[in-house]
Amino acid sequence: MNIAIPIFDGLTALDAVGPYEVLSRLPGAEVRFIAATAGPIRTETGMLGLIADASFEELVDPEVIVVPGGHATRRLMGDDHILDWLRRAHQTSVWTTSVCTGSLLLASAGILEGLQATCHWRSLHILADYGGHPLSERVVEQGKVITAAGVSAGIDMALTLAARIADEQTAQAIQLSIEYDPQPPFDSGSPAKAPKEVLERVKAAGARREAAADAGSTRVDQASS
Repeated sequence: MNIAIPIFDGLTALDAVGPYEVLSRLPGAEVRFIAATAGPIRTETGMLGLIADASFEELVDPEVIVVPGGHATRRLMGDDHILDWLRRAHQTSVWTTSVCTGSLLLASAGILEGLQATCHWRSLHILADYGGHPLSERVVEQGKVITAAGVSAGIDMALTLAARIADEQTAQAIQLSIEYDPQPPFDSGSPAKAPKEVLERVKAAGARREAAADAGSTRVDQASS
């Protein structure tokens, strides 16, 4: 099974690498990072690089699409190169999925029109502007389209997808092999649970990062700044 993860400068690393760690363990899976041009891609902090092994034109019909997010997705919502590839690949895909703000690219490509979908909580409302029906859920399944909430939710989505592609026991075996047994030290992983001062801090940091991304910078501050 050919699995394509389109990557781009300014993506969030775990959005892509989390699903990769799960899906690469599926029997017979071949996971490839692709981009507008093959070669190195820098994540949103500028501190980590991933390598795209092929261009969009070299892999037009993957069976599985996994679209990561990142602050650069707002810029890419008007990029016909990646949007046209998504539209074309979605026509023949078995599964089309996204993580975090990757769903904004699916929405911009018209793939989420009339469908329920999720996204990072800070961008969830944008889906409605493109005909989607936002849901504040960890993973949302709509036929062959599966969307995940922010960043770490991509692992949950990938395990859900692994169960659909193979079976639940295989997905459970993958979960065990990566020892995915979340026991977070703090119960602040959603805006509904986080203390008010933490929520405001993350909102402010996110706004600064988006502004930096809009200005073309990939090296931006972290939520702790």
